[in-house]
Amino acid sequence: MKTCYVTSLIAAFLLLSCSSKNDVPFRASEQSSSRRDLALMLASLPIGAEQMDEVYDAVSSSISNGYDEEYMMCDLLTLPGAGVGDNATKAAAKAASYRNPIRNLIEDYLACKAGTKAGAADVQAYLDGLRDSGMQIYWPYAEEWDGKTLPLITFDPGLDADANYGYVIDGDNGAYMVTDSVLVDERTAKTRPVWVINNNDDSGYVPLSSYFKSKALLDDLDDEDDDSGARKYNLYIKDFTMLRNYDTWFAGGSEFWVKVGAVNAFYAGTEDELHNYTPSVTDFIVVVKRSEIGVKKTFNALMVTDFSDQLDKLAFLITEDDGGTITTWKCSTTVKIKSKTWGFDLEIPLHQYDDIVWRGQLGSSYFTKGKEIEGRFGDVMLTFALE
Repeated sequence: MKTCYVTSLIAAFLLLSCSSKNDVPFRASEQSSSRRDLALMLASLPIGAEQMDEVYDAVSSSISNGYDEEYMMCDLLTLPGAGVGDNATKAAAKAASYRNPIRNLIEDYLACKAGTKAGAADVQAYLDGLRDSGMQIYWPYAEEWDGKTLPLITFDPGLDADANYGYVIDGDNGAYMVTDSVLVDERTAKTRPVWVINNNDDSGYVPLSSYFKSKALLDDLDDEDDDSGARKYNLYIKDFTMLRNYDTWFAGGSEFWVKVGAVNAFYAGTEDELHNYTPSVTDFIVVVKRSEIGVKKTFNALMVTDFSDQLDKLAFLITEDDGGTITTWKCSTTVKIKSKTWGFDLEIPLHQYDDIVWRGQLGSSYFTKGKEIEGRFGDVMLTFALE
């Protein structure tokens, strides 16, 4: 038997009850599927210990996979407890462990509002739209959760706001309802659990940390020699440190793209041989949580293979991803043949709304073979190594 839950909002929200004769039938087309609507619906559900554990498991898994503290609606509705980046086997096993996941609570809540068999199709249409909406539960500072406190539930209001109203929920005496609305900011999120409904921007990318768990993964590249027995050097970025957050806290952490344009293994002896070479762009994404300001994220990102002494300048770009239409940065990388400098034109892609952290050229003399070089690029610190 399905149970209907009553929501009472202190602010300007109507009382909802499926037993009321005046209820308007549920219509998926009338649901805006906005972040605010989803926050209100979650605040109307009987979230208990199991559901708290479900969200905590999901965001913890996302973190371990190199993403932000996030639980996407597409996972919540299909594979409860799955984090971004989980493999299918792990996700399915985790989903089977929940007796009454949030997905079930949502389905019961909507079915209660629909009330009739005719409304079942509208409920399914709404669930399908929610699954494909790109929305998620973002739980900043989830690692600080005490294991029992229920969350405030709020949503990203946009417009770079740093505060919004959050809904206080209480399940005392068997009556689950929203008991208050309070102003929520990042300081609040640091002191008690807050679930923010926002949109996911990074799930389609694979963070560098998912590839490089240890230096051992690239050890085979470190000791390559050419036919003459001379040591071949490769250019690595060894670590990354963010010195400030780039987005409002409602939007979550920061996703940085690091892109290097260069000509790998350039050994032209004449100008005629230039046509044998083409430049390439190597890039990777680093996801940095808001709590990781000043924290050095260590990895081994291979950027240029067989770093030739003839390589003169590299094109270098760091952006903080904010979406928008794809545009390009027109730039060049240069090489030398018998003291003459030649350029290769490049167009490195970026998004319209991205923050440009740093862009320009890096001369080959900046790097020293066999040594690590640390430098500041805008509000990011990097360590390079030519080894």
